[in-house]
Amino acid sequence: MNLAIIGATGNVGRKTIEVLENSKIRIDNLYLVASKKSVGQILKFNNKEIVVEELEKYDFSKAEITIFAAGSEIAKIWAPEAAKKSIVIDNSKYFRMKDDVPLVVAEVNPQDLKDHKNIIANPNCSTIQLLLPLKPLHDKYKIKRVIVSTYQAVSGAGKASEDELFTQTKDFLNKKKINPKNFTKQMAFNLIPHIDVFVEDGYTKEEWKMENETKKILDSNIGLSATCVRVPVKTSHSESVNIEFEKEYDLETVKEMLKNAKGCKVIDGQRDGEYITPLEAEGKYLTFISRIRKDHSNKKALNIWVVSDNLLKGAALNTIQIAEELIKDLKID
Repeated sequence: MNLAIIGATGNVGRKTIEVLENSKIRIDNLYLVASKKSVGQILKFNNKEIVVEELEKYDFSKAEITIFAAGSEIAKIWAPEAAKKSIVIDNSKYFRMKDDVPLVVAEVNPQDLKDHKNIIANPNCSTIQLLLPLKPLHDKYKIKRVIVSTYQAVSGAGKASEDELFTQTKDFLNKKKINPKNFTKQMAFNLIPHIDVFVEDGYTKEEWKMENETKKILDSNIGLSATCVRVPVKTSHSESVNIEFEKEYDLETVKEMLKNAKGCKVIDGQRDGEYITPLEAEGKYLTFISRIRKDHSNKKALNIWVVSDNLLKGAALNTIQIAEELIKDLKID
C-alpha cells in the first residue's frame, strides 16, 4: 500500500503519521507532502527518515490513498486533482456537506464508504466523539433531540493557537499585558463562547456543523442544538450532552449499551474522581463517557459527559480507520 499525507508537518498531519505507525496498514511507500515553506523537512515513520515534498510538484498517482490534513483552502483546490488518481480522505470542512461525498465515522456509518466517488470526508472533531455514544442509543430508543455544550481545546484551532495559550498563560502569571492574536479575547484563564464564524441566526459555523453533520451521518430527523466554547485546555474536547428519546428508557440498559459501544470506554463512578477529564483522555484512542444519569426534568431524557482527544479520534485516528475500512472492504492492495 502506498499512502500520502498532505499537510504532513501540521498538528493533524504529524498525529496521522503517529497513528499510521500503530495501525494494521502495511505501508510500502509513505509520501509526506506540505507547502513550499516546509519542503525539505525530515520526518520519521517507522524509524525511517522521509523528506517532505512540495504540494505543487507532487504526483498524486504515486499513492492509492491520499489523506488531506491541510485545511479547507488546500482541500478545495487540490483534493479534486488528487481524486483523479487516488482515493482522498479529507479532514477539512470543505466537502462534508456535499451530497455526493460520504461523511464517515468509522464505528458509526462505514457502510457509506461504498458510495464514494474518490473523496471521503472526515467529520468535525466534536461531531465524531458525540456520535460514538449516540449511535447505539439511537438504534435502541430512537433519539428525538440533543442539546450539547462543548468545551473545546485550543489544539483544535491549530499549532499557532496552542502556542499562544502557553504565551498568554506565562504573560498572565508575570502580570504582563495580553494581546490576543489567534483568539477574539484573552484565552488564558478564560472561556470564549465562539468557535468559527457567526452565521445569520446567531449560531456559529462550528455549532452549525455539529447539527448538520449529525443529521447527515446518523438521522436527518434528529433535532440538535449546540453551544461551542473554546477553553484553555491544550488537547481533548469535552461535551455535556442531554439526549431526549422518543420513549422512556431503562438507565441500567443504557449504561450497559454505552459500555459496549464501539470505540468508547465508560468511567462512571459516584465518588470523587470517578469520571474522565481532558488531561486523562489526551493520547488515548478511546472516547470516554462519564456522568451517566437521568434528566429529572424529563423522563425520556438522559445526561452524559463525553471526552475525547480531538487530534486522535477527532481527526487522525478516524481518517486511518477509514483507510483501514477501504483496504478491507474495497479490496485495495
